[in-house]
Order: sequence, then structure tokens, then C-alpha cells
Amino acid sequence: MPLTKEEILEALRNVYDPEIPVDIVNLGLIYDVHVGEGVVRVKMTTTASGCPVGNLIAAEARKAIGKLAETRCVLARHESMPEIEVELVDDPPWDEARVSEDGRRMLGWR
Repeated sequence: MPLTKEEILEALRNVYDPEIPVDIVNLGLIYDVHVGEGVVRVKMTTTASGCPVGNLIAAEARKAIGKLAETRCVLARHESMPEIEVELVDDPPWDEARVSEDGRRMLGWR
């Protein structure tokens, strides 16, 4: 059984921008998750265009999804690993309105 969007988002809740104490899902950095036959595609952004740690965050996201997929493959014993693509995009630019209510609480925003 392929990974679900919900499982992927849950895995991505363990990935953080190193400068902000909120995970990338609650921070609103994930724009799209697509699960297809043998492939997982994620479109995400950073809090600032040209963010120097953007590639690091994307690599951590890829790693989190890979770990989930690997666990699934071991448990299923017959599934192959999906191709995992994480694309950093700047359009639309991120803004604070994308932060979830949980993220706002974590940041101390009201």
C-alpha cells in the first residue's frame, strides 16, 4: 500500500527550520504533497527567498519521507521504495498567514 499524504505530513512534522522552533508543516512551508505510483512529490518553500538553509531543510524533508517509506517497505516485505522529490519554490512567497494555529501557539503569537 503506498504512503498517504497524511502519513507524509506527519513525518514532515519532525522537520524544523533550524532558526524557528516550529516544524515545517505548522510553519506553513509545505505547499503540496502528491503521492503517485512509485513517487512522492513535495513542493515546499522557506520563510525567506534565498534562505541559506533551504536546501538543508529540503534534504531533511526528503530524509524524513525516506525513513517512513523504508519502514513501510520493511513491514510490507514486498513494496519498493518510492522516488522522493522535494522541490523548493519561491512562488507564492511564504508569509505569516500560512502559520497554523498550533504553530502560532508554539511561537507565542496570539
